[in-house]
Amino acid sequence: MQQRILSGLVLGLVLAVTSSVTIQAGEKKIWITIGDKAYQELKQIAPNTILSESRLVESGTAGFSIQETVRLVQVEQSAIQALSGAIHEKLKRCGGFIEHSSEAVGRMALGNTAAGYSPAPAIASLAPSYVIDNQSTVTPLLTQMQATNIGQTIVDLSAFVNRYYTTTGGVNGSNWIRDKWLALANGRSNVTVEQFTHAGFPQKSVIMTMQGTDNASEVVILGGHLDSINTAGTTETTKAPGADDDASGIASLTEAIRVMLASNYQPRRTIKFIAYAAEEVGLKGSAEIAKKFKADGVKVIGVMQLDMTNYKGSAKDIYLYTDYTNAAQNSFVSNLITTYQPTLTIGSDSCGYGCSDHASWHAQGYPTSMPFETAMSESNPKIHGAGDTYANMGSQANHALKFGRLATSFAVELGSDGPALPPSTISLTKDVSVAIAGAADAQTNYSFVVPSGVSNLTFKTSGGTGDLDIYAQLGSLATPTSYLQKSDGANNTETITIAAPTAGTYYVLTNAASAVSGASLIASYQTTSSGNVLTSGVAVSLGSVALNGTKTYTIVVPSGKSSLTLKLSGGTGDGDLYAKLGAAPSTTTYDKKSDGATNAETITFSAPQAGTYYVLVKAYAAMNGASLLATIQ
Repeated sequence: MQQRILSGLVLGLVLAVTSSVTIQAGEKKIWITIGDKAYQELKQIAPNTILSESRLVESGTAGFSIQETVRLVQVEQSAIQALSGAIHEKLKRCGGFIEHSSEAVGRMALGNTAAGYSPAPAIASLAPSYVIDNQSTVTPLLTQMQATNIGQTIVDLSAFVNRYYTTTGGVNGSNWIRDKWLALANGRSNVTVEQFTHAGFPQKSVIMTMQGTDNASEVVILGGHLDSINTAGTTETTKAPGADDDASGIASLTEAIRVMLASNYQPRRTIKFIAYAAEEVGLKGSAEIAKKFKADGVKVIGVMQLDMTNYKGSAKDIYLYTDYTNAAQNSFVSNLITTYQPTLTIGSDSCGYGCSDHASWHAQGYPTSMPFETAMSESNPKIHGAGDTYANMGSQANHALKFGRLATSFAVELGSDGPALPPSTISLTKDVSVAIAGAADAQTNYSFVVPSGVSNLTFKTSGGTGDLDIYAQLGSLATPTSYLQKSDGANNTETITIAAPTAGTYYVLTNAASAVSGASLIASYQTTSSGNVLTSGVAVSLGSVALNGTKTYTIVVPSGKSSLTLKLSGGTGDGDLYAKLGAAPSTTTYDKKSDGATNAETITFSAPQAGTYYVLVKAYAAMNGASLLATIQ
């Protein structure tokens, strides 16, 4: 979404109002950014509020134009609970402000608003496909999810007297979630659960990480907040069960975690589930985490926030909030609902500045969505007090189950994506035959990795009855119409020979022109002759090497040696060196290389491992008269 400045700065104003909370002299003051309507309530609460800067921004997504003035102010810390209560009671919403560690940090946050929340550098070039194509994985997971499990988690979390960010209950609530998620992980090696320690308050956020496989550097985030508040004032003994706000969101996520782990789901992207600390007092926990992720360059490609999921107070089932969220991702979330929960109805609404933890990620340039239980004006009237209990939601979690299923589909659809996977094939081993049999028109794909510096690559079929044809291709699957070479005689005796193969993965298609039985396929190539073995201290003449021609050599390094030096010199042309331990290198796969503009090239291995080193010489320009010298010390 894009935002723009519609007004300038207002500096150094001190606001005076007639009604306020009682402030003690010398009390600690904090900096917050605050939306317009919440600011009007603040003026009635804290007459000593100092306005540092304001900006009018456009915060809606495409088709939902929303303008809101956001201000940076300094306020007494004791006013925060009263402010939160006023926002809930009078504006019928949550949040509305974000706390910052200093005026400078607050100005930077407001500046990001002015810049339109440009994408974080780590994700600027990333764009998820948003194609829904994992039904075979998602659908079975959704059928396993149970409202009773969600309900029990709500009961357990709301059993704490409160989970306020400074109280013992708040600390213990974090520990309870950590232990619950650890039990669900059950020792899986690719799953970790940790607590994130925050500066300035004791409650910790909880982060579960499901490590991705081949696309692990891209991260999907799903979160809810673990703290609760009583806006009449929260102490160690104040009741603030927070069953809906937000034990329900944590419970919906926990059920998603349960079915994903129980089914041994393995994502390609990394998925993180986060229970944020201190949301109710200015998004403290999520703001610190989101800033750290951006500073660390983490490639977060999508964020979903579940804040309150179990109060069915509006006509529609799930409301997607359109301000401070990402339009493309919101469309994706809507499509997830219609695909996997087609009986549900979808609404849209806005919640204003800083209404929940998704705003922290949005402020750092990451794409966010917040599906919510109701329209904002019809949200649960019991929250932020002693009445936010499971009993007051009918002692059932049917509504929260919808959000748990949505979270699961979001996690799996985004978590299962990444670069195109290599084709599914049967791997061939050099000089090891595999049996082939099949009905007419049966096809099977095989793959065979060929190193550099070899010659006379062959694929041969023989034996049995029938008529088998073979097709070979480099780098992609072969077909009867797309191939590098083929052999399609009238029986099972077929041979493909590639005299000077390029290093890489070759794919072989076997196609039964008629039913085949008892045939076999074997792949082979010729390796470098023993005459290309280097001796330490003895130079080898390379003679003439044509443009792009190659020669491969080997040398065995004993243990305990201090160095191995490979030196190309003399003659004319431009030769490059590539070296690798244990296998022949290529121009793209090597341990070390030297590729200057002449034949003067040197590679040095300090404290080399014992073993056979392979050396590839490639003529970037035609070579003549050069020599190669290996020295072991």
